[in-house]
Amino acid sequence: MMSAHGWFYWALLSALFAALTAIFAKIGLQGVDSDFATLIRTFVILLVLSGFIYFTGKWSDPFALSQKTWLFLSLSAVATGASWVCYFRALQIGEASKVAPVDKFSVVLVALFAVIFLSERPSPREWLGIVLVTAGVVVLSLRR
Repeated sequence: MMSAHGWFYWALLSALFAALTAIFAKIGLQGVDSDFATLIRTFVILLVLSGFIYFTGKWSDPFALSQKTWLFLSLSAVATGASWVCYFRALQIGEASKVAPVDKFSVVLVALFAVIFLSERPSPREWLGIVLVTAGVVVLSLRR
């Protein structure tokens, strides 16, 4: 069983891998269409996750899942794909040090959507962090 703060370490690892994603993608996008690069990335992810699921014994019957689960996982997949296409295009034409932080504006949107759709209530300290992320994105969007 994970501790109450176990999520934090996974989130930090997610941030680390997301940072590496931006750097590796920026280098890998040289001389290739961003949409085709997204397809290659997706194929590699499919292979890696398939191996992971197989070797860890986590496979289960996908037909046993509810229609609601299928619907929302499918919507999540479509949103992920759209995000990746947009992200790779932005990386191809922009600087990784600017694109990645603006992409993280998703943090603000997740907080707002969580309040609206999931009835979550961030604390004042958490709202301060969300406002600071917003301020960072605004600063990055200002022209010199």
